[in-house]
Amino acid sequence: MELLLVLLVVVIALAFDYTNGFHDAANAIATSVSTRALTPRAALLLAASMNMVGALLGTGVAETIGSGIIDTPAGPSGLIVVLAGLLGAIAWNLITWWKGLPSSSSHALIGGLLGAGIASLSTVHWSVILDKVVIPMVASPLVGFALAYVVMIAVLWAFRNAAPGRTQRRFRLAQTVSAAAMALGHGLQDAQKTMGVIVLALVAGGLHEGTEIPLWVKLAAAGAISLGTYSGGWRIMRTLGRKVIELDPARGFVAESVASSVLYTTAFVFHAPISTTHTITSAIMGVGATKRASAVRWGMARSIGVAWVLTIPAAATVAAVLYLVLSLFL
Repeated sequence: MELLLVLLVVVIALAFDYTNGFHDAANAIATSVSTRALTPRAALLLAASMNMVGALLGTGVAETIGSGIIDTPAGPSGLIVVLAGLLGAIAWNLITWWKGLPSSSSHALIGGLLGAGIASLSTVHWSVILDKVVIPMVASPLVGFALAYVVMIAVLWAFRNAAPGRTQRRFRLAQTVSAAAMALGHGLQDAQKTMGVIVLALVAGGLHEGTEIPLWVKLAAAGAISLGTYSGGWRIMRTLGRKVIELDPARGFVAESVASSVLYTTAFVFHAPISTTHTITSAIMGVGATKRASAVRWGMARSIGVAWVLTIPAAATVAAVLYLVLSLFL
């Protein structure tokens, strides 16, 4: 029974990883597609490839998820906690994908684990959640917005006398590099979260010790998120690429470059599981604000903000209810 539960959790974790890929595909490619720097299919192929590479570059974020959020009890009860947390995250991912809202898969997963952990009376590491979830959750969008605004102002000043047509063509080419960097950061952050959850399940099932990530877990998570990314996330892509602001190649390049730099810093330096969605969306708003404040469609930004605020409590609530139901049957 316990081995079957472990296998079920691993399969559901990879399913979450797949939904993460198609839900967050827009993070890496919406700006490049909307500025016509890349065709949709080429952008998806690039993003899927770089997601695979990024997923294999580090384990700091995975270890935070796998051992820093909650301490699951050993045996079936711990496995049900992880299973309920994953199902709560998947449910919220599908709801926001259907609505076309770029919410955070990362925070959905953290919320799911938190809700199931509370419902099961597991130990919750609130200090880790504050330091590596709440503070980065607030800080990363603010940093993304401010840095993108400042860098865009610098770019506009540096190219103030350049021919507009030629300059935009060059930035369109440069977006191939910035889109690849963004996809690499997405794999570095989001695939690692699934690795951490699988290790959490393996530990609860008595099949693994410590926080080290086995190679097969890395490869499985990297493959699942890459396949999900390649399947696309067109609803959210339209929101990020068109409904927040009409982007030009220069602004697309700056938004992607700034967002990817924030992702690398938090993953390698702080091991903090931040939201790629929050980071790129705020960077897009930052470069858009350099046109004029009214260039950003603040009504759509407000809807996105509501989804951000609701993500952790909504996923936590679904996961808590699922834990109570599943524990009766399993």
